[in-house]
Amino acid sequence: MNNSGTRSRSKQNNSESQNSNSVDMPFNSERDINSTRTPTSKMHWWYEDRSSVLLLLFLYVLQGIPLGLAGSIPMLLASKSVDYKQQALFSFVFWPFSIKLLWAPIVDGAYIQSIGRRKTWLVPTQYVIGIIMFILSYKLDAILGGPVPDVWNLTVCFFILNFCAATQDIAVDGWALTMLSKKNVGLASTCNSVGQTAGYFLGYVVFLALESADFCNKYFRSADSHKEEGIVNLSGFMYFWAIVFIITTTLVMIFKKEDAQNTSEIDDTASKGVVSTYKLLFKIICLPNVLQYVVILLTAKIGFASESIVALKLIECGIHKETLAMLAIPLTPLQIALPVIIAKYTSGPRPLDIFLKAIRYRLIFTLLFAAFVHYTPSFKLQDGTFPYYYFAAVLIMYCFHQVTLYSMFVAVMAFNAKISDPHIGGTYMTLLNTVANLGGNWPSTLALWYVDALTTTNCVGGTSNLVYCSKEDKAVCESAGGMCVTTVDGYYVEAVLCLILGILWLIWKSDSTRKLQNVDPERWRCPR
Repeated sequence: MNNSGTRSRSKQNNSESQNSNSVDMPFNSERDINSTRTPTSKMHWWYEDRSSVLLLLFLYVLQGIPLGLAGSIPMLLASKSVDYKQQALFSFVFWPFSIKLLWAPIVDGAYIQSIGRRKTWLVPTQYVIGIIMFILSYKLDAILGGPVPDVWNLTVCFFILNFCAATQDIAVDGWALTMLSKKNVGLASTCNSVGQTAGYFLGYVVFLALESADFCNKYFRSADSHKEEGIVNLSGFMYFWAIVFIITTTLVMIFKKEDAQNTSEIDDTASKGVVSTYKLLFKIICLPNVLQYVVILLTAKIGFASESIVALKLIECGIHKETLAMLAIPLTPLQIALPVIIAKYTSGPRPLDIFLKAIRYRLIFTLLFAAFVHYTPSFKLQDGTFPYYYFAAVLIMYCFHQVTLYSMFVAVMAFNAKISDPHIGGTYMTLLNTVANLGGNWPSTLALWYVDALTTTNCVGGTSNLVYCSKEDKAVCESAGGMCVTTVDGYYVEAVLCLILGILWLIWKSDSTRKLQNVDPERWRCPR
């Protein structure tokens, strides 16, 4: 509902995305840690930086559009019965925001002076996004309309879209520091949070709602004007935003000038050199304590990998994809309030104690989600719909799940701030946050990849000699009068495995995680 978030979404994902990672639907919505900032507001900004604030807000909205669309694609694929390995392949499109640190020093340090430090990267990346969306708007019928969707080409296109969006994010974040006056620079965080969330909402919730024939017939059409399609389709939606990207990028390129003086005052990455920045990152990662902490961040979420499958299983059970997307609306206030509330408990010297406690409670939801998926078909009414109390139960369960998710998130952020070397705080924090995001992505992708391999389906009845019913054998089984029946669902196997791995991780890393909080702050400092 976005990500893992993860708005993680992927960034709001997004992060684990929403991050995450593969499906930013209710059970995989961690935010991208790198994109989370504390909003600040000034009452006089309207008179001093009005045009800059509005421009930043709009640029972040544009950034959220491809992220939201990427979050909606797995839902469309699930409705076309695409297998989980294909879903795992597509989940790689959520990775760019979690690994953007790999090319961030280049974006910060390399530019064409005559164009401008930030516009050197902003303009071409937004043009690429617009052009790819424009091409996709004409090719989507061929990619998605056939009996077997072309997931590979879809993944390549959306990976490029999100790669460009992540690069645009780096450029806009840097430009915000010089675009706004010094006393209003804190508004950049508000623009990021509000803009990207709005963009993701448009590309995900609004699109899935307007694309659904059932939703549009129920809420926007009279009883005698029902149609078999929604108000918009993916091709038309992408065509519209392609035009918006191309026109607005051209206007920014022509009319918006960069303040070269402010750029040199605020950001000296270019003077340090790209190579020097990479050397600094390598020095940080080689610190013994940092290396141990990196292992913890990369492995701590392995027990929650099966969460990325829950939304897809619910769609299999008959829940409409647009209904799941709409659950994001009532959860938004909770997702805004939780970091503020939890921060009161993680502001002390031992924030990772909260992190470990949250892991224990979150592991319980691994089994609760599995049980909920298992019993979902029993709630289905004769007309194929589900009662309101079912969705109320989903919402309540997910609210409690969000408490555990955000407790982990805020605790990690608090500890990262506590240990970061103040002389290079930005680089240090970004490195740790990137690792934390990656630690949510890879388990989810891996879980999706092996669902089908762990599933056993048998051919029951008929005259066929088939015992196991693979996807290729399904037609043979049914032509012989048989029926393919799933006897072992790989999702439930993974849920149990994740629970076991999560418990083993707690046994393995709980003590070392607590001990890291006792390390002398000087031992976290980067050698000069």
